[in-house]
Amino acid sequence: MRTVIVTGGGTGIGREVAAQFAADGCAVVITGRRADVLRQAAAELGGAVRAIPLDGTDADQVAGLAREVGAVDVLVNNAGGNTNFDGAEPSSLAEVAEAWRRNLDSNLLTAVLMTTALLPAMPAGSSVITIGSIAADKGAGSYGAAKAAVASWNIDLARQAGVRGITANVVSPGYIADTEFFRDNLTDERRASLVEATMTKRAGRPADIAETVRFLASPGARQLTGQTVAVNGGEWASR
Repeated sequence: MRTVIVTGGGTGIGREVAAQFAADGCAVVITGRRADVLRQAAAELGGAVRAIPLDGTDADQVAGLAREVGAVDVLVNNAGGNTNFDGAEPSSLAEVAEAWRRNLDSNLLTAVLMTTALLPAMPAGSSVITIGSIAADKGAGSYGAAKAAVASWNIDLARQAGVRGITANVVSPGYIADTEFFRDNLTDERRASLVEATMTKRAGRPADIAETVRFLASPGARQLTGQTVAVNGGEWASR
C-alpha cells in the first residue's frame, strides 16, 4: 500500500486528489491549518484518509509530521493560494513587503519545507508533485512570482531526486471551478471571461487536476520529471 501526503487537502483540488488516491487503495494523509475543515474532509472521505492539522510554514511542525509518517511514496504539495485576496491593498512599503512574504511563504516555502523534510525517507519510484498556476506564465503580482519560483525550484529538485529514482513535476492549473481560490468573490462576468479564454470553453474541475496528479505518480510516468504540466483548457498554450 502506497502512502500519500496531500497538503491543503481539506477542500478543492487537494480534497479531490486525496479522494482519488484513497479510491486507489492508498493510505492518505491530508494536512492543512484549519483543523475542523480537515477532519471533516477525512471523515467524509473514509478510513483510508487521516487528517494531521499543521502550519506548513512552520519548520518544527513540518519536521514533526515527517517523524510521524515516516516513508512516503507520493507527496502532493497543494497548499497555497493567492493570499492577496485575504487583505486590503498595501498602502506602505512595509505592507508591500509583508504581502509578498505571505504569498512566497504560502506557495513556495510550504512546498520547500515539506519536500525537504520528507524526501530523505522516500523510496525509489516515489513522486513529488507540486501544484503551480497559470499565473506563473501570465503574471499576477506576488502570487504569480511565487508560482514561477515553484516551477524553477522544481527543476533543481528533479535533478537532485532523479538519481534516486524519484520524479518531481509541477501541475499548473488554469481556472478551476468549485474551489475556494477566489474566496467567493468571482463575478459572473469574470467567470465567463475565464471560461471564454479557454479552447475547451469550460471551466476546469478539481478532478482534471487530480487525474493529472494521479498519472504523474503512476508507473507510466517514471521518465517524466522536471516538467510543468499545464492543465488550463488551452488558455495558455505551450510547445
